[in-house]
Amino acid sequence: MSVIYQRVALIGLGLIASSMAHAMREAGIAGSVAGHAKSEATRKAALDIGFCDEVFATATDAVKDADLVVLAVPVGAMAAIAAEIGPHLKPGACVSDVGSVKQAVIEAVAPHVPQGVAFAPAHPLAGPEHSGPHSGFARLS
Repeated sequence: MSVIYQRVALIGLGLIASSMAHAMREAGIAGSVAGHAKSEATRKAALDIGFCDEVFATATDAVKDADLVVLAVPVGAMAAIAAEIGPHLKPGACVSDVGSVKQAVIEAVAPHVPQGVAFAPAHPLAGPEHSGPHSGFARLS
């Protein structure tokens, strides 16, 4: 498969985001993967494991020039993250999420997605009993 997204930004770097990054790398659909996590330890783990090419202390830095932005943070944090990154989203980009509920995520995120940016709410019906960046794998189901 060929590159679909030149730059992917993962906001939150736990199990689901790390699994997505591994799968994107395995399929060759992402040119580069940027990430953001609040925790310095998690940012370091993402680089050490190699599922992110670069990581940032702020979500706004991570989404710069991203074609695909995946919000992989707790549902309660979605509104604040969306408000923070909204003005920095690239026209033509796609924003998605991995929240466990949809109506609350749509209400939290949609108002902050600028015109010209697509918002595709999603739900990963997957996951083992482990969590965190070290738990991700390409064939998570």
